Amino acid sequence: MKDLRIVFMGTPEFATTILKRLVEENYTIAGVITAPDRPAGRGRKLQESDVKKYASEQGLRVLQPTNLKSEEFLVELKSLEANLQIVVAFRMLPKVVWAMPDYGTFNLHASLLPDYRGAAPINWAIINGETETGVTTFFIDEKIDTGEIILQERTTIDPEDNAGALHDKLMHLGAALVVKTVKQIAFGDIKTQKQVTSEPVKEAFKIHKDTCKIDWNQSLEAIHNHIRGLSPYPAAWSNFINGENEMSLKIYKSTIEKDDHNFEIGHVLHTKKEIKVAVKNGFIKLLELQLPGKKKMKTQDVLNGLEIENFARML
Repeated sequence: MKDLRIVFMGTPEFATTILKRLVEENYTIAGVITAPDRPAGRGRKLQESDVKKYASEQGLRVLQPTNLKSEEFLVELKSLEANLQIVVAFRMLPKVVWAMPDYGTFNLHASLLPDYRGAAPINWAIINGETETGVTTFFIDEKIDTGEIILQERTTIDPEDNAGALHDKLMHLGAALVVKTVKQIAFGDIKTQKQVTSEPVKEAFKIHKDTCKIDWNQSLEAIHNHIRGLSPYPAAWSNFINGENEMSLKIYKSTIEKDDHNFEIGHVLHTKKEIKVAVKNGFIKLLELQLPGKKKMKTQDVLNGLEIENFARML
């Protein structure tokens, strides 16, 4: 069995859960690399990454380089004398970094590679209506998410899952897979396989504001998947025309109501308790939404303070 000294690289909560599992399994963490502190909130106070907070609590050595190619950082990284690096939700590494340890650098990705390479695999799997996804460990190479696969673990995407629920499911599944991968490396029992790309390629492009805008001309199912695939963050949104007022609102939760109707696409129907939007072959019933300057609320609570005109519509 190999004596491993691990450098862990990551930033958000997803990565923290994996680091915590490694610490609990008593692996030697030689150092933790995470993003520099960044200003956030109204006061623009410097905020530490989730990974840094946990690593500091555990007394682990933390490095926060702004330039992964700087001589100063590379000397400091080498001084940690790690023989394995693990990357979870970090940024692209230069070869001089990922090629440094004797046993390589592996990444945990929240999809079944080669599907959904890229920045937002969890969101896109739901947006595209997938019913299955998973996590993959792979050795890093020159390109993004293309290295040889070590292990994969599958899980279902349930109809009620949104991006937040799937994030948590894959976070815990990923923690177990990382530990399993580390054990195989420690025992020299690694068998990798090259990624075979099928056509058409399923991509996981970075999510932008324009990506989040709802196209009410899409199918009933596609709109519903779009909403849950972006909930709770960054959230799907739509322009809402209500009489002479136009506003942008966020939609966090919906259900599907199949029905043949003669309403125009985007027409808003409402009662004292519900709001639904006419689309092809039915209605999207809105369950949770957020008006400008307000907090996220259930639709019935929104209706207590919002009067909807007869010819209101979504654009």
